Amino acid sequence: MTEIIHARAALLDMDGTLVDSTSVVERLWLAWAEPHGIAPETVLSVVHGRQGHQSMAIMLPERDHAINLRENDVMLANEAEDVDGVIMIPGADALLRTLEPFPHAIVTSANVALMTARMRQAGLAVPTLAVTAENVSASKPDPEGFLRGAELLGVSPADCVVFEDSGAGIRAGLAAGMRVIGVGPHAAAYEPTFLVDDLTQVKIDADGDGFTLTIG
Repeated sequence: MTEIIHARAALLDMDGTLVDSTSVVERLWLAWAEPHGIAPETVLSVVHGRQGHQSMAIMLPERDHAINLRENDVMLANEAEDVDGVIMIPGADALLRTLEPFPHAIVTSANVALMTARMRQAGLAVPTLAVTAENVSASKPDPEGFLRGAELLGVSPADCVVFEDSGAGIRAGLAAGMRVIGVGPHAAAYEPTFLVDDLTQVKIDADGDGFTLTIG
């Protein structure tokens, strides 16, 4: 079923939405978790879409959070250096090109270095505006990042559309009062407003004071 909606700005997650970094994320996080005796299925259910220190806090709730912050800095550096297997989600390059005339931003749990490394590895241009780990105090599923993106773009949350794949990210977008396009096979479980297999199923056209998205 094809849906047509109007928006004035787009806010895009990176991992799992614009780039497929699953292999490196899971490789590094499973290596981190092994000495702690954390089951792989627990790791994979937690780490996607969140900042690393928040994932650590969930998996090791009794540990001093200062340790999580230090280890997260190490994890981010390792992830920025290890981009083997990072590839573009189909349609991401065309979507970013068609969004160029319109307000849009990346909203990611990665820091600037990691975002830049993965986008470049995938052959994608980094948008002028990005809300990264450096710019927020709370990780997804908190809506802070998406609300900050809307504020920076000067667009009300209701006029924004979010592209997300993870449960944490979809919940954050909905909590921000935004419509959410869930990307990929796992997104359906988190009840986004709309759902696509990948970004080739989204078409954007100029429309008055914003743009229309044809979905499906």
